[in-house]
Amino acid sequence: MAATNDISVTVLLARARKGDERAANELFARCRNYLAVVARAQVESWLRAKADASDIVQETLVEANRDLRHFRGTTEGEWLAWLRQILSRNAADFVRRYRGTDKRQQRLEVPLAPLPDHSSLAAGLEPRDTGETPTQQIMRLEREIQIADAITRLEPDHQEVIVLRNLERLPFEEVAQRMNRSRPAAQMLWMRAVKKLHEEMKRGG
Repeated sequence: MAATNDISVTVLLARARKGDERAANELFARCRNYLAVVARAQVESWLRAKADASDIVQETLVEANRDLRHFRGTTEGEWLAWLRQILSRNAADFVRRYRGTDKRQQRLEVPLAPLPDHSSLAAGLEPRDTGETPTQQIMRLEREIQIADAITRLEPDHQEVIVLRNLERLPFEEVAQRMNRSRPAAQMLWMRAVKKLHEEMKRGG
């Protein structure tokens, strides 16, 4: 029997829905880094200081595990979209709770970054209808999870600049301000980060 780390998310999902606890554990573990990267893009930088994105991710995974029987999709794309919906709701709930406990900060608040239908992680491109075959869609979605895994293995500054530039899609001027760097320094950091990301992707196969 194949090891669970060699099984696709779609197969793990089907097994988890049939009550396979080992498959369910692997399914949620496989998606943790993906959700962590999406959460960082969803919650603005100033708000991250108030909450650890991992708390929002953990809350999302607990809810997904509890409500798995209600999930009606069958594909990896539907699964990731469902997880992102739960994550988005939890992030929005956190913002509302924070607003209720610290009224003085309301004028500084910014809305949550919108979550696209597909994250297009590290691509910096708007989702589009490419006429992909089902096999191509699966490969792209699996690559999103692989890219997220690779991002979480980067140094903190490299993670941050990729999240700001490629996921939040901020101009370099704002990236530089967020990271307390000059614009040329932010651009150089981003180029090094992308190079490291490619190296991590190759290392991960």
